[in-house]
Amino acid sequence: MQRIFEPGINYARRLDLDDPLREVRDRFYTKNGHIYMDGNSLGLCSKDAEKEILQALNDWKNSAIDIWSINDSKYFYYPARIGAMMAALIGAEPDEVTTTNSTTINIHQCLATFYHPTRERYKILVDDLNFSTDRHAVDSQVKHKGYEPAEAVKVVAAKDGRTILEDDVIAAMTNDVALILLPSVLYRSAQLLDMRRVTAEARKRGIIIGWDLCHSIGAVPHDFKKLDADFAIWCTYKYLSGGPGSIAGLYINKRHFGKGPGLAGWHGNVKETQFQLNHKHDHSKDADGWLTGTAPILSMAGVKGALDIYMETSMDKVREKSLNLTNYLIYLIDEKLTKYGYIVGSPREDDRRGGHVSLEHDQAYRICQALKSHNVTPDFREPNVIRLAPVALYVSYEETYELVDILEQIAVNKEYERFSNARTLVV
Repeated sequence: MQRIFEPGINYARRLDLDDPLREVRDRFYTKNGHIYMDGNSLGLCSKDAEKEILQALNDWKNSAIDIWSINDSKYFYYPARIGAMMAALIGAEPDEVTTTNSTTINIHQCLATFYHPTRERYKILVDDLNFSTDRHAVDSQVKHKGYEPAEAVKVVAAKDGRTILEDDVIAAMTNDVALILLPSVLYRSAQLLDMRRVTAEARKRGIIIGWDLCHSIGAVPHDFKKLDADFAIWCTYKYLSGGPGSIAGLYINKRHFGKGPGLAGWHGNVKETQFQLNHKHDHSKDADGWLTGTAPILSMAGVKGALDIYMETSMDKVREKSLNLTNYLIYLIDEKLTKYGYIVGSPREDDRRGGHVSLEHDQAYRICQALKSHNVTPDFREPNVIRLAPVALYVSYEETYELVDILEQIAVNKEYERFSNARTLVV
């Protein structure tokens, strides 16, 4: 979609006045004079999440062990009920999604479930730009099966260092590939892969395929009923704003409900017989069948509260504003920053970009430090990327305009020279 923008802060203010999501911002804890552009790493705390966490804390305080039985066993069924809320965001059936573990452990769970190498088919296909934890888990599972990653992990390379070509992924789907794990959105460049095309080609070849939705869920609509992938995993602390280290999400296609989980635990047992404590696992025939241990209620409560906000709007509205914000940001970068060595490293097409913009500069790390001195929170990724996420639920057009003004000031005055290039513990 072609968008025509105008220069000047008054135009940004007009866009804010016309924003259909403008009132949602008030439900988040924003700070006056502070521009938060790191919601694709950790989303802001919402008042809804705070309320739900405090309610769970109060229920624990007042009910003790009976917390599992109060309010129609609300907390006992938390994984499925929160899962159903997230299912609405990705176009899946409610019983195909649950809430459990961390992203990394859910990758291990899915690989343990679906990766059954044979002499003919034993490779896992990945890309060379995915987040590190995905590769750590893949390599670990391959070694667990008796292979070395060098022989059993097939890597599709990014020819430009920023993006993965779907043609290259499909060409790599040879007869020795057993499973594919790819990101929906690349965390560095914000490239949104053509998930439907890639999934269809994998299914055509009888290859199990799963998707990492960490950088798309809550920013990009999905339709897993049409996609028909085998599994998906994601975190909930980025766009979904569930809280630091909040519990993760897991999608299992219903055609696999008859399979046993690779990693079984008592909460994956049929609920009606779970407390009989039988040693033989009675696998629940839904996504909850992939649960393992007891749900961490205080972690899950923040996710539930944040999802309440999503349930009151639509992913189409969120995506529309997100695309408008990122396009506006790219427009301002083109207008004001490229002459100072800044480069847009994200795809410019709407259907090829997730919810953030990757701004490249050879002084990216020090520029990020300078931004923080101006009360701007960006995100740095090696080797030269400033990730900027104008999250639709709480970032304004005016803040986006002010961000670019600050980036220009930093470049003109070479403010970054005041900062060290030595990396901190958490960058």
